[in-house]
Amino acid sequence: MKVKDLMTRNAETLTNESTVYEAARKMAELNIGFLPVVEGDSLVGALTDRDIVVRSVAEGTDPTKTSVAGIMTKGAESVSEEQDIEDATELMKTNQIRRIVVRDASGTIAGVVALGDLAVELGDKDLYASTLERVSEPAQPAR
Repeated sequence: MKVKDLMTRNAETLTNESTVYEAARKMAELNIGFLPVVEGDSLVGALTDRDIVVRSVAEGTDPTKTSVAGIMTKGAESVSEEQDIEDATELMKTNQIRRIVVRDASGTIAGVVALGDLAVELGDKDLYASTLERVSEPAQPAR
């Protein structure tokens, strides 16, 4: 099965200059917890609702003045929509991530594939279970 068969299409994005407030509003409006961050046509990172809480709210920053560039996860992973879903699950396992940006043949962001997409759409329950297990392994606290 190809990534394009499972991905959520038409992913919304943010720019480096977007504020944390703008990002949080967009996430609330769309009922999502992940947004790719772009600079022009280049993927430069990703922002999750957890990033907002841990790197902004917990630090007491002003969400109307803090840009997402300062709190995003830099160097987001991406896959081609033509790759096999196993390639995406390997990236998820290796990097312990739940979502991956998907690019089309021209390199443009085409969508996102998430761990939840695997659960709902994938017929291979063993692949989903092994991916979930690896992604969920406890990490060391950042202290």
